[in-house]
Amino acid sequence: MAYEGSPGATRKWPAGERAVTAGKVMVGWVALLWLLEVVDVASGHALDRFGIQPRQTSELVDVVPASFIHFGFGHVAANSIPLLVLGFVAALGGLRRFFAACALIVVADGLGVWLVAPDHTNTAGASGLIFGLFGFVVLSGFVERRPLGIVVGLVIAAYWGTTILAGLSPANDGVSWQGHLIGLLAGVAAAFVFRRPAGPRRAIPATR
Repeated sequence: MAYEGSPGATRKWPAGERAVTAGKVMVGWVALLWLLEVVDVASGHALDRFGIQPRQTSELVDVVPASFIHFGFGHVAANSIPLLVLGFVAALGGLRRFFAACALIVVADGLGVWLVAPDHTNTAGASGLIFGLFGFVVLSGFVERRPLGIVVGLVIAAYWGTTILAGLSPANDGVSWQGHLIGLLAGVAAAFVFRRPAGPRRAIPATR
């Protein structure tokens, strides 16, 4: 009797397709941020009002939009590469999981900024999401005990770790270190909440 695995098993998503799809998603995401900034500049920065001004009830509707708005092309440029790379790596694990993690990070970060940001500030930008994706990517491999994920997480931590730590410093004027910290913590939480179960072991062919 021979066991060659289940012929009715669901076909795995090929790695090449996964990478292409993840790349398209993130290129589209970053392109949207640039398009919004073009609209913002063309409209005399009318979109800046979608930033989060803390502890005003009317500002709760801006919790999500604030992650897509930036204060100038320099601001969006600084966020583009880290968002593109970290988002791409995170999306390789599955789009539903990726979008769920992003939703958790964006909402938690926005609400956190609304609660703790200094008075008379207006906070916007994708950096909270970037810090969240950093935490999500670095922790996921360890949480799921996947060797490749652990290696990827260590590489990401080695490359961006110093920048992330610098972004958490309260000494940075004009930078929402609170948003960075909350985003990072939300990403760590997302790694646990949306961890993937261990994959089924491959059936070993046997004869009898």
